[in-house]
Amino acid sequence: MSQAGPILFVSDAERPAFVAALDEARLFPVVDTDWTSAPRAVEEVQPAAVLAAVHAGHEPHVTRLAKTIAAQSLYLPFVALDAAGTLPHNALPFSSRGGSPDRLIARLRAALRVRTLHATVLRRLPEVKIALPQGDPTRDATVLLIGRGAAYPALSVAFGERVGVVGALSIEAAAKHLNTRDLDGVVLAEGFTARVTDAFLTVLAEDTRFRSLPVVVTAHQLTQSYDLPNLELITGEPPRIAANALPLIRQHAMEAQMSRTLRSIDAGGWLDPRSGLLTVEAFARDFAKAVEQTLARGGGLSVARFAFDPNNPRAQLDAARILSRLMRQMDFGAAQKDGSVIVVFAETDFRTAHMIARRLSAVMRHTSNGKHEMRSDPVVSVDSLSPSDTARSLLARLSADASRAAS
Repeated sequence: MSQAGPILFVSDAERPAFVAALDEARLFPVVDTDWTSAPRAVEEVQPAAVLAAVHAGHEPHVTRLAKTIAAQSLYLPFVALDAAGTLPHNALPFSSRGGSPDRLIARLRAALRVRTLHATVLRRLPEVKIALPQGDPTRDATVLLIGRGAAYPALSVAFGERVGVVGALSIEAAAKHLNTRDLDGVVLAEGFTARVTDAFLTVLAEDTRFRSLPVVVTAHQLTQSYDLPNLELITGEPPRIAANALPLIRQHAMEAQMSRTLRSIDAGGWLDPRSGLLTVEAFARDFAKAVEQTLARGGGLSVARFAFDPNNPRAQLDAARILSRLMRQMDFGAAQKDGSVIVVFAETDFRTAHMIARRLSAVMRHTSNGKHEMRSDPVVSVDSLSPSDTARSLLARLSADASRAAS
């Protein structure tokens, strides 16, 4: 993979052997600097990634360097080696366990791919009139928390204060969520034997869909290596585990955001980069066309509306993401300004549409967000096109059905 710029290595001691191995892996050149000069070196060297050996007492330096790195216009990966304390939000944790350079190389390559993706988006943005989603990508992230030990409730709260959490008490339940959701991280907490943990990590590593996912293990020593570049063992109190897992989760959420933005650029700006569904304008245009064609040609057309508690805007976003992943190719939808999500099922009769909508809402129900355990139970209404309908009358009926169902 081509890499523009060197790697900046920050340390007040000499280079550990596994960092020297980066030169041999052709992730080079590695430029050395000390903690005092590090912020200036970022500006002067223009590195592609920053690697820092963090020891006790370095915390103020780490905070200062993290700020300089966060201010760069292009994503700059910052990997903190063996940090004992709590990391800043953009410092990826890395424990050098046994000093193998392979894991570090894999971690850096995964981070550099996100940097390349960001560069591609910035280069192509002028092609269409879409705005990059603003704010921290973490606020839209969703994490799968698997566990059944005493620490599980506290972990759920610690992560829930920062990201959406999908809980699973068993590996089987977790597997179901992995297949139906867009996730930005997996946290494997206590409650499982070493053998079960090993089997789970092996399955994740063998599936290309999950290989770049951040996977945080909180309860087991990891004795063998897995082909999971963002796998990290993070122990300690739940708030520390959540804080140090967050940079990995944030990087994945950013990667997902950039991928959706690129798809939106490819679609001429008609896709919403936050939800992955159509924009409101594109939906109105496509819906009017679909109604017109169905009335002219005959056949079925059904619509489902998923309405959420207006005090829980995150639920609408989660639902939109689930729908963009699980919808059939021929269907389309959009997150609406009133907090609902509407999906159009092409060539589908009322009964089939009802069944599909029920299945989709069952997936949505399993997410809770934040410390108040706000559930995402949608009020679902389904309707079908009749010969006397227009696009407007069908949508009006759907909203009326929804308010009747909600009252």
